[in-house]
Amino acid sequence: MKAKDLREMATDELERKKAELKEQLFKLRFQNELGQLESFAKVNTLRKDIARIETILQEDKAKGRTATP
Repeated sequence: MKAKDLREMATDELERKKAELKEQLFKLRFQNELGQLESFAKVNTLRKDIARIETILQEDKAKGRTATP
């Protein structure tokens, strides 16, 4: 997921996407513990996507943006 695409999303959309990615991350970590995860790279990708979203949310908060761009 690219930061450019995320910046075009509204704040509430970013919050929903963040929650969705966190749920996916939880499921992948659970699979890893059970030994069913084939590639750990997906976990790293999800962590980075969540970090991107959190960064953009912080930028929006600093700018005072709460609605759509």
